[in-house]
Amino acid sequence: MAAALMDLLDVTIVNVAIPSIGRELHASESALQWLVSAYLLGFAATLIVSGHLGDRYGRKALFLAGTAGFGLASLGCGLAQSPGQLVAARAVQGVTAALLMPQVLGSFRTLFHGKERGAVFGIYGAVAGFASAVGLLLGGLLTDADLFGWGWRSVFLVNVPVALAAVVAAAVLVPATRERGAGRPDLLGSLVLAGGLIAVVLPLVQGEANGWPLWGWLCLTAGVLAVAGLGLVEARRRAARVPLLPARAFRLPAFSVGLAVQLLFAVGMQGFFLVFAIWLQGSQHYTPMQAGVLTVAFSAGGFLTAPAADALAVRFGRLVLAAGALLMAGGFAAVWYAVPPAGAGADAVAGAASAAGPVGAWPLVPGLLLAGAGLGFLVVPLVNVVLSAVPADIAGGASGIFSTAQQFGGALGAAVIGSVFFGALTDGGPTHALTAAMPWVCAGFLVCALLCLALPRTAVSPQAEPAAGAV
Repeated sequence: MAAALMDLLDVTIVNVAIPSIGRELHASESALQWLVSAYLLGFAATLIVSGHLGDRYGRKALFLAGTAGFGLASLGCGLAQSPGQLVAARAVQGVTAALLMPQVLGSFRTLFHGKERGAVFGIYGAVAGFASAVGLLLGGLLTDADLFGWGWRSVFLVNVPVALAAVVAAAVLVPATRERGAGRPDLLGSLVLAGGLIAVVLPLVQGEANGWPLWGWLCLTAGVLAVAGLGLVEARRRAARVPLLPARAFRLPAFSVGLAVQLLFAVGMQGFFLVFAIWLQGSQHYTPMQAGVLTVAFSAGGFLTAPAADALAVRFGRLVLAAGALLMAGGFAAVWYAVPPAGAGADAVAGAASAAGPVGAWPLVPGLLLAGAGLGFLVVPLVNVVLSAVPADIAGGASGIFSTAQQFGGALGAAVIGSVFFGALTDGGPTHALTAAMPWVCAGFLVCALLCLALPRTAVSPQAEPAAGAV
């Protein structure tokens, strides 16, 4: 659980530190997007096959390797002297996080049974929710505290002692487990999947800075065709290998539609918090700590609704999920409405320093609370909706795909919404850029609400286990 907490924190801890990183390393706009996308892409590209590798060859060994690798990658992030070095280390962080996370939940499934298993997964869910909120606060606190003169580097270096302690403790205390009869992982297919995902995100991040060249569109097309082609090949092939993209799962409407909801949700979430953090610190002159405190209002909204979400979903089915998506769209629209007009107040260039205090904090809080409340109604039942529709013999692979959609959606969000934001930034400053990006965020959640109506009427069955890496 301690090792898993590192990954869960790193999903959000870097957000409020991004403006400080950009100033110190003189990072380009695309490099700031890659700080988010590289981690999520590395995670998404590795997650499915690492779960299969743990099942077949033993979870403990992969957990130890992933945890140690995550600590070393975090050290690399903290020591980075250029944007390129930091982005590369972030990608390695994502890969190693994907190695360790499936082993955590896979070990829980094997080591615990009955009520104990339910209690353990309940603790995991609580820690995941706790980490999302604390990551924002901790990122701001560590950046502002400037311990030992490290500044933003502290958000990465804090992982090093945690990883070291987790490796030592796991080597002594965690039993080795594996699945008898687990099939061979498709390593070649994993490379094709990883290449396809990277080929989709690369031109979306780099396209705006390069004037959307032809190579970008060709790369994007090739990535989509690679992933689609892999799915078609695996659907027709009968072999001892475990399919990365089981065709039976995609034929189930609850799974395929739920997967689209998960992906769009992640696009909106990661895209919003990337541009919102830059706007708060660049235009409104928030410190990293102040930005972290404000965004905790979003997590507070989720804590209010999450406990009741499953019970309401059992009674009202897909309508609860659709309402959650609508609340998120409405909440982010309220944040958008509360943003002062471009040019008003302190709309300085991104990253400018100022002694002025925070501007307009309280008008932003209701929208963040409302969006967070929608998060609880949408995300908490969604895992159950998707995985309860899948046959037990492919549930492991399906949960991996579900989590991959979350991570890949986050990378897409940082790429697409970040490109809209940075494209508008040069025309009119951070407030103008945020105003240009917010319609994309709101539209994504409106589409989520429509897709939720295509889910089964009774959307939730008895309690499902959480997918690896789901937050």
